[in-house]
Amino acid sequence: MRTTILAVTLIALSFIYCPATASAQDERVARGTVSEIGSTFVTVKVGSEAMRFSADTKTRVENRGAGTKARQAMASGKSGPHLSEVLKVGQPVAVTYRDMAGKAYASLIRAIPSVGNGGSVEAAPEMRSTGTVKAIAGDSITIVGAVNGGGSFTQTFVVTSATKVVGRGAGTATAAKGGRAPFTDLIAAGDRVSISYHNVGNTLQASDIRVTMKGSGSH
Repeated sequence: MRTTILAVTLIALSFIYCPATASAQDERVARGTVSEIGSTFVTVKVGSEAMRFSADTKTRVENRGAGTKARQAMASGKSGPHLSEVLKVGQPVAVTYRDMAGKAYASLIRAIPSVGNGGSVEAAPEMRSTGTVKAIAGDSITIVGAVNGGGSFTQTFVVTSATKVVGRGAGTATAAKGGRAPFTDLIAAGDRVSISYHNVGNTLQASDIRVTMKGSGSH
């Protein structure tokens, strides 16, 4: 039987977390074993060190059964499950985190089969998301897509002057603009895209956008 792993967000917690400015290079991934679960944190044993990670409503959890817990929470009028409902002590996890205001803040907690040689901490790799363009603005792009189990997602990415756009006709359009063309001239709502990105502070920053299929309404 195929196991479905879904990402869920946590229920609203009784505190306000004020994010500080952070760069993509600050984000890291810690692999270890869950040793303690609190209402607003999770402690993970990484090698011989116990690392505590703060969590809030923006923290995503990917684990078996998370989809079921999310549906149950929604049915009872909650915004999502608590950490203790989707994680358990002794479970191997990979925590994507960054230092904010002197604390390690977890943006993603993902269940993994094992931690290997006791655990590790390393720089976070770039992530990639695939979907259909829902909306574009001068400095952002929003896509929608489907996840396993019949769910859906919406993500908005910040676009900067360093963001690359790759796709059929992009080179020609750029050349026609003298070598520089707004990305809004290269992508349209309805296009199918694959976006490579990383977390910067509290935003998703696109490093490249690959147009894999033009939408019926695209130019």
